[in-house]
Amino acid sequence: MPDDDAPVGVCFAVELDKSSIGVFSTCEGLGLEVVMEQREEGGNNMMVWQLPTRMKYTNIKLSRPVGPDSHKLTSWITKALNGIKPTTAVISAMSADGKQVAKWSLDGVVPVRWTGPSLNLDSPKVFMETLEIAHHGFLPEG
Repeated sequence: MPDDDAPVGVCFAVELDKSSIGVFSTCEGLGLEVVMEQREEGGNNMMVWQLPTRMKYTNIKLSRPVGPDSHKLTSWITKALNGIKPTTAVISAMSADGKQVAKWSLDGVVPVRWTGPSLNLDSPKVFMETLEIAHHGFLPEG
């Protein structure tokens, strides 16, 4: 009997150039868009050709509570911005029992934005940090 229960991801493990930068609680923006060009054909009034031209990849936002791995983010961003060298990244969706549910490998990863915690004594809450990255596409598994 097949297992009909869909796996539930509870966190996202992230590696940059095969070096772990820790686990994140949210991952938003994994996606792509195929840009279409419209071409009208002379004498053919029934349709307009839709031709794929290029792919655009959305930025990815990763968030987590501040912790022992937080310094790895600012260290990587500093190194990347001192000689902007695109890198590879792997984002793995992990289940509650630590098993990998899915994995996405990215090429040409560069930091776009890092947001640290909002420090306010009047409203105590979990200190969160967010990393936004851009990339040039998905790498094939292999």
